[in-house]
Amino acid sequence: MEEADRQLLRRSRVQLVSELQVVPLWDALLNRELFTPDMIEDIQRAGSGSRRDQARQLIIDLETRGSQALPLFISCLEDTGQDVLASFLRTSRQSAKLLKPTPGNPTPVVLRPKTPSPVDTGSGGFSDVCAPKTLKGNADLAYVLNADPCGHCLIINNVNFCPDSGHSTRTGSNIDCEKLRRRFSLLHFAVEVKCDLTAKKMVLALVELARRDHSALDCCVVVILSHGCQASHLQFPGAVYGTDGCPVSIERIVNIFNGTGCPSLGGKPKLFFIQACGGGQKDHGFEVASTSLEDRASGSNPETDATPFQEGSGTIDQPDAVSSLPTPSDIFVSYSTFPGFVSWRDPKSGSWYVETLDSIFEQWAPSEDLQSLLLRVSAGKVVGASRAPGPNQR
Repeated sequence: MEEADRQLLRRSRVQLVSELQVVPLWDALLNRELFTPDMIEDIQRAGSGSRRDQARQLIIDLETRGSQALPLFISCLEDTGQDVLASFLRTSRQSAKLLKPTPGNPTPVVLRPKTPSPVDTGSGGFSDVCAPKTLKGNADLAYVLNADPCGHCLIINNVNFCPDSGHSTRTGSNIDCEKLRRRFSLLHFAVEVKCDLTAKKMVLALVELARRDHSALDCCVVVILSHGCQASHLQFPGAVYGTDGCPVSIERIVNIFNGTGCPSLGGKPKLFFIQACGGGQKDHGFEVASTSLEDRASGSNPETDATPFQEGSGTIDQPDAVSSLPTPSDIFVSYSTFPGFVSWRDPKSGSWYVETLDSIFEQWAPSEDLQSLLLRVSAGKVVGASRAPGPNQR
């Protein structure tokens, strides 16, 4: 099997194990001579013999079945009516060949505002040249982001929480929301803002976005501004709260936009920006020789978006965990803090993360890819950590 196909199967394992119906596949796999009867029996006896155990073993063993194993497996899925999974794998495989990423490196996502022309006042948007200067001779190493608009951007801004939720009002979040609404509008996204959503309404808003037809678009952005906490996970840590105090895991949010839930975004970048705490620990930072950002406003009292860790119910299927980013569904998640730690928000100027993110995007988006931008954001947040407030300022 080609290395690209092998990596695709490994990174798709969580979704395949969750959704694959193995019983109808046995005859199809035998007919196409992908497996022998003895191999099928070994797969059926895997683990406890449950559907999940059989599906996992099938995907693992598929890697050993030759260079045409994946396209033949996709055909078996189509033969057995599992068209959604077949379409997801076929689209991901074709996109991987089209994008030709450098081995070991993620494909760059380049957020490039248009350069104003003499007759253009510069309202912003994407340049039709989507690769930074370092990729000019290799444009096929970058996602093509030249649709107009580039894509949808949904901002969920939870400020006012129900009294019985146990969460405080997130003063300053409206400042974050407006900064990001303006920034992504300048990057030529169609921006939609939804405020003060319960957990159920958050999920419904995300599902509605995923079900739209994104065929003519090149990207999708989701921004969530809320309280947050730690949560059990396989791939993406953390959870965010609806205004009713009920959590929604980041993993669930991301998976709404997988190949099954959002096929028209297959092979296209899906970007998530999360301003919420990842837990209750406080990082007081460390001394640095100098800073490039202005000091935080004197007299301000930064707040946190933290709530205690909540262990989810049920068991974690560890063998299916995938720790690398981006995933085969072209996912990029940017958190405002590390898992387990609080995220600081100033009631007067907004969160430190969004302030830094907006500033970095304004200065560097015309010339750098997203990963480079977020490295700059991380450096800016370290500077912010060096000015973390004392115990009486939280």
